Amino acid sequence: MKEPARTLAWDDFRLIAAVAETRNLPAAAARLGIDHSTVFRRLRQVEVLLGQPLFERHRSGYTLTPAGEEVASLAARVDEDITAVTRRLAGAAPAPSGEVRLATSDSLLELIMPMLGRFRAANPSIRLDVVTGNAALNLSRRDADVAVRATDNPPDTLVGRRVARIAWALYAPAIRPTPHDALAESDWVCLGENLAGLKVVRHARAMVPPERIAGRFDTVLGLARAVEAGVGVGHLPCFLGDAWPGLTQLAPPVEEYASDLWLLTHPDLRHTPRVRAVMDSLAAQIAEKRALIEG
Repeated sequence: MKEPARTLAWDDFRLIAAVAETRNLPAAAARLGIDHSTVFRRLRQVEVLLGQPLFERHRSGYTLTPAGEEVASLAARVDEDITAVTRRLAGAAPAPSGEVRLATSDSLLELIMPMLGRFRAANPSIRLDVVTGNAALNLSRRDADVAVRATDNPPDTLVGRRVARIAWALYAPAIRPTPHDALAESDWVCLGENLAGLKVVRHARAMVPPERIAGRFDTVLGLARAVEAGVGVGHLPCFLGDAWPGLTQLAPPVEEYASDLWLLTHPDLRHTPRVRAVMDSLAAQIAEKRALIEG
């Protein structure tokens, strides 16, 4: 007699538990660090494998069927056992060591640099090789071990977690604040062609006449310095603009300009102790800063 439940992997149980707890696929996807379509596809595969539905779909969300309740209960028990064993063995396990190559942008490095300092203090055996730039490195070719990126569409070839939503707002120099009713006559600055995919750049092109754009900059830090220097008003990430002494926020964050902040790695590296240590530390510290990041 075929026993399909024996072929389920632990990741399948984690997925079922996430959907059961959140009751909707987007929230479960965010918890697992994968996209919505992947959750839908994998859940369907598990239900086909078991030969019966695990959830009933309602307008209010996903609710467990009797079979789903049994599988979700098993997932909870296994998770508790894994956590207990991990805690017992943690004291005997050697401290993670080695080198981790971390890729991020110049502006995000401003955000995470203090976090990297605290991480190193707690993990002196891990060496950091930090690469900055706005072009995404190919983690599939191991150009980097961990990527800290702002994106709404992380590559399907990578795994990780969405840790925050980056808000953008309009800023001007703090010493020469621009009245909101004078914005129609203000000069503007924006990001350059290398970042033309960002929503704020598309806004500048669509809403601001070309003759009013005083400058374009290929880095977010360069843009922030231009705003501070009075070259023009411009949109910046709130974690940068609100923490910059020379800038003042002119208007609340614009939701449609926001983007997700992800910690990403290659699937082959996700359980490597040194990589896991970096990602867990950054995730915890970014969570503490979510109010600033999300405006």
